[in-house]
Amino acid sequence: MILCVVGPTGVGKTRLSVELAKIYNGEIINVDAMQIYKGLDIGTAKVTQKEKQGIVHHLFDICEVEEDYSVFDYQRDARKKIKEIQQKGKVPIFVGGTGYYLKAALYDYDFAFENHMIDTYDDVSSDEICNRIMQYGVDIVIDPNNRKRNIRLLQKLDVGDFKVQDIFHLLYNDVVFIGLTTERAILYERINRRLDDMIVPLIDEVKPFYLKNIRSKALMNGIGYKELYPFFSNEKSLCCCVDDIKKNTRNYAKRQYTWFQNQMDIHWFHVDYDDFSKTIMDVIHWIEENNHK
Repeated sequence: MILCVVGPTGVGKTRLSVELAKIYNGEIINVDAMQIYKGLDIGTAKVTQKEKQGIVHHLFDICEVEEDYSVFDYQRDARKKIKEIQQKGKVPIFVGGTGYYLKAALYDYDFAFENHMIDTYDDVSSDEICNRIMQYGVDIVIDPNNRKRNIRLLQKLDVGDFKVQDIFHLLYNDVVFIGLTTERAILYERINRRLDDMIVPLIDEVKPFYLKNIRSKALMNGIGYKELYPFFSNEKSLCCCVDDIKKNTRNYAKRQYTWFQNQMDIHWFHVDYDDFSKTIMDVIHWIEENNHK
């Protein structure tokens, strides 16, 4: 069995994954693209040593922020971890909100084709790329905000190398997708409150990167990092930057919901924040009742 705990940022995935690991003799594999990087702890709400409760965690803090770590790299590393964990007789438990990374790890994506792509569509707008994909009539959900993925898809379509089954076939048996959800207003309140609580340590985390003039892909794409650079350069007030982080985090959470709801066969659980143990038991009962052992 492979367990996958997914959902939007701030919903409670980390806590659930640790409890499941204790019950099912599991080890956790990170599937958050930002938590791959060392030093990005506060802004990514990375699991702490205390929160781990002795459970082994993989693919956290494996890269420097200056390194360019791709979904292809993640696919290779995650599949290696699955094999290592299963060989020990344990259960791999993926946890995180980067859906594309999870699909790359578990489905038969082939990135070798991308090494010989020619047309990069640099002069084509994102809307036009989406329109051209739709003209092919393929049965696939298009995320208009994911330009890189859409370019890869259009490249395959244009050269006749796209196969729908290549994207949707799982490589592993007995994969269980568990999603955590809550009312949108509750989630947004949790996001806003978490940022208010962490803004001072987050500033301390980001400032050294700014002072070193590090503007790597990880920092310039990561929510909570790129928004603070204008504050350090006196281009924006801290209040405006914090508002930007909250807004971008809320938008990201909406995109995560949309992506997971359309891309995977997920069983969703409504989180009881007043009694999280009830949510844990609901998940365990569902796993057992569906003969996932």
